[in-house]
Amino acid sequence: MNKTIRRTAVFSLLLVFALLLRATWVQAYEAKALADDQHNRRNTIAQYAQPLGDIVVAGSPVTGSQRTEGGDLAYQRTYTEGALYAPVTGYSSQAYGATQLEGIYGDVLDGTDNRLKNPLDVLTGKQAPPGDVLTTIDPAVQKAGFEALGGKKGAAVAIDPVTGRILAVVSTPSYDPSRISGTTDGEAWRQLTEDEDQPMLNRALRQPLPPGSTFKLVVAAAALEDGWYSSVDEPTDSPQPYTLPNTRTVLVNENESAPCENATIRTALRYSCNNVFGRMAEQLGKDKLRATAEKFGFNDSEQDVPVRAATSVYPSDMDEAQTALTGIGQFEVTATPLQMAMVSAALADDGLMASPHMVSKVVDADGNTLREYPDSDTERIVSSRTAEQLRSAMVTVVEDGTGSNARIDGAEVGGKTGTAQHGENNSATPYAWFTSYAEDGGSGTKVAVAVVVEDSGAARSEVSGNGLAAPIAAKMMRAALA
Repeated sequence: MNKTIRRTAVFSLLLVFALLLRATWVQAYEAKALADDQHNRRNTIAQYAQPLGDIVVAGSPVTGSQRTEGGDLAYQRTYTEGALYAPVTGYSSQAYGATQLEGIYGDVLDGTDNRLKNPLDVLTGKQAPPGDVLTTIDPAVQKAGFEALGGKKGAAVAIDPVTGRILAVVSTPSYDPSRISGTTDGEAWRQLTEDEDQPMLNRALRQPLPPGSTFKLVVAAAALEDGWYSSVDEPTDSPQPYTLPNTRTVLVNENESAPCENATIRTALRYSCNNVFGRMAEQLGKDKLRATAEKFGFNDSEQDVPVRAATSVYPSDMDEAQTALTGIGQFEVTATPLQMAMVSAALADDGLMASPHMVSKVVDADGNTLREYPDSDTERIVSSRTAEQLRSAMVTVVEDGTGSNARIDGAEVGGKTGTAQHGENNSATPYAWFTSYAEDGGSGTKVAVAVVVEDSGAARSEVSGNGLAAPIAAKMMRAALA
């Protein structure tokens, strides 16, 4: 064999060796990464090879599957009353992926979760029949909130204070996830994602806004817990007018004739006296206020229900004047409707808080439990006496104050209204808030609800928590107690 042929043979053997080495590397080390790659079409084909499992509300599925015509994806997702339950389910799209419960439990719903398979299926990779996700949502409460919000831009959350079960997650305007579940829904996707009203935004869980005067409940709780006042009927140290520290800015009250000078906490909540809670926040200081806010759930960046909720914020870096503004739920204080419902829920359950959750159980095709989310243990947020005192004051707000539109015959209802500034120099339409609880006088059933109306189309002078948000909360609470 001459030198040229020998070199060619050696080079060819090296190429073969390199090819074998690369094939071994891909098979042994990169196989799983390639299999799991989001661009691997085989994963999407497997996901939609059979009807998907369902997301279930009160025993009835609110999702479904339908056979497709042509293409390599056999089934696509359908939704029953899609716009009503979109803030709960999210969407499962052949083109755009999945969100919320559809995304979190995607492997259970498409049958690829190993818990659904027997040992032989795990070895062979055979796809198992899909499982289902059972939610805590009460369809009557969900529908009441959705219909009451109607064409308004806003959101609402209802919680069982004793168990932490989320009974409703409402966000409007909404959308029907069926519009984007296929592979040829690009125009619908464009319309939804470019809509300035953001119908795909889950406002109930994912949009924190200034909570306005509803945050005064947290400030009052901090003052009572810290011993500044022994009861909600003790006069406070609250000058009127009240000037923000180290400024010439006077913190005015919406009702100039209200008896807010040195008012009790009960009177201050009844008339929503800004001077009282601005002064109270100044006295407490930012650190004590932040500590109480965090007990209620503010600044928790890992609040999963199981959908990850946006962080509700009580700021840390501020001066005395800014601290005073946080006392009325302004400056950089933000909260989701979920967070403000949690505040009312803790007060309604005697100062205890159960972790909110909207999934009760995940099951296989035969109904066997794969994972259960039991009602959680409670954590003490404020003392029983503080909770009792604030419930009493919240009842006064509803019975003889700014929250009269939340009254329900035969039930104890307590609440707090809020109107939060919006836009530079409060130039935009304010946000209307209401957070509340109700307890049935006979059965003892309880519910906590928070509502925010971002935009109702009403004139600025007609925007108020009592006028816009309280009636929505009342309908949801009435449905929960029924």
